[in-house]
Amino acid sequence: MAFDDLYQEIILDHYRNPHNFGEIQRSCTIVEEDNPTCGDQIKLSLWVDENKTIQDIKFSGQGCAISIASASIMTETVKGKTTNEAREIADTIITTMRGEGEPDVLDEYGDLIALKGVIQFPARVKCATLAWHALEEALQKAETGE
Repeated sequence: MAFDDLYQEIILDHYRNPHNFGEIQRSCTIVEEDNPTCGDQIKLSLWVDENKTIQDIKFSGQGCAISIASASIMTETVKGKTTNEAREIADTIITTMRGEGEPDVLDEYGDLIALKGVIQFPARVKCATLAWHALEEALQKAETGE
């Protein structure tokens, strides 16, 4: 199997069977983001404990395969991380997807490696980063108590 085929399979698997899809059934931080250009929408629920650790994170919404897969992979990547660790990861992913970082950094984040191919399609980068921007907003709100 070629690497491109493997990447496509990872994206399709997360799209068809998104991890952490739904809503947290307790008091938590909620943000909603959308990409009006293509219609992707995400609602992100984030529960951070008193130690600033992400205890639970879920998303719902609709979008293309890249948008949903990225959200699914994002929740898997940051669950159990501190808010600072999650913020650093989000910043790395967003800057890398915009072409401002070395794409090989995605190799360090499990299934995020599948998004490397998206970098060469600027119109799709917004799809891949929507969930990450929602995470940044949710972390900000969780830390300021909004």
